[in-house]
Amino acid sequence: MYISTHLELKGFCERAAAFPAVAIDTEFLRERTYHPRLCLVQAATPDECAVIDPLAIDDLSPLAGLLSDPSVIKVFHACSQDMEVLCHALGVLPAPIFDTQVAAAFLGERMQISYNALVHAFCGVSLPKSESLTDWSRRPLTDSQVEYAVDDVRYLIDAYAVIERRLAELGRVSWVADEMRPLTELSHYAPDPRLAYRRIKRINSCTRRQLGIARELAAWRERRAERQDVPRKWVMSDEVLIALIKRTPRDAGDFRRIRGTEQLSDRDVEAAMLAIDRGRSCPADRLPAAGHARRAPSPETESVCDLMYALLRLVSERSGVATALIAGRDELLGYIDHPERSPLREGWRFELVGSLLDDLLAGDIGLTVKDGAVEIL
Repeated sequence: MYISTHLELKGFCERAAAFPAVAIDTEFLRERTYHPRLCLVQAATPDECAVIDPLAIDDLSPLAGLLSDPSVIKVFHACSQDMEVLCHALGVLPAPIFDTQVAAAFLGERMQISYNALVHAFCGVSLPKSESLTDWSRRPLTDSQVEYAVDDVRYLIDAYAVIERRLAELGRVSWVADEMRPLTELSHYAPDPRLAYRRIKRINSCTRRQLGIARELAAWRERRAERQDVPRKWVMSDEVLIALIKRTPRDAGDFRRIRGTEQLSDRDVEAAMLAIDRGRSCPADRLPAAGHARRAPSPETESVCDLMYALLRLVSERSGVATALIAGRDELLGYIDHPERSPLREGWRFELVGSLLDDLLAGDIGLTVKDGAVEIL
């Protein structure tokens, strides 16, 4: 069903609200804008599928109501970008949610399983990807585009039913809920502009004073890009930003000597210079902490980490929970240094492997090889 009017949308959302779960996917563009532009919303219940055209409907409040309905689980696959675009377009953050990519990692699938692979694994269906580079803002959509869009939710609702049942059988529903909780926090999708400097390429090469300048200049770039609704790199690339941070120009003429600033207006240059001055004059005790690379572990610590990782792989194999979902080597090294701060001491991770790691580090258990496979002693 292709929905292009408020009345049609209202009727579908009323019917969908009667189900405990509804599958949701979006199509959007973000190459030319700061915020992603919502171009299509796909939704499915066990009874029907709908392709909703937000470019044709002025009032999307019925959809916002459905997405925020606490009695209806919104099922996504790899939800972060969908949540971001829906939050910006509709003013609501969908909740409660269920992410099939996260959940599948608790059932023996790899950490970043694609949607096609998920559908094949849990529904036995192979999907085409012929429309993967579509410009979803162009109208009218072809029948093949609509069919492709529908497939993204038609099988998602079926896969969810299978995944939920298997999780319940294994007693892991609460594990998945814990892992998804951070994805429902608004701060995840509305980052602080004054923390944007942390995402600049090569920022780790900067001194604390340069980081203070970077914080102010990157925040200015972020606000300028959002105000004009253009990609931040269209305002100023990371390479130019780093050059400005390192040179710290004292006047507009010095600023203009840096290649890549030509597109900035005189007003932009003035505002950027003010940002640089704020960073230059920031009190030392208010400067950002310099990022330090993790100190290289000793050979002995590396060996202990290798042993911990072998145990982790063994637990992953036996439980069917993806190794990468449980922990990586950095987390294991952190556990050696400060176990009391580690996520492996909390929730489902401690239940699954934390106590075993404690026993391993205490020397109460060991690992051996039996019949070509690692076993716990």
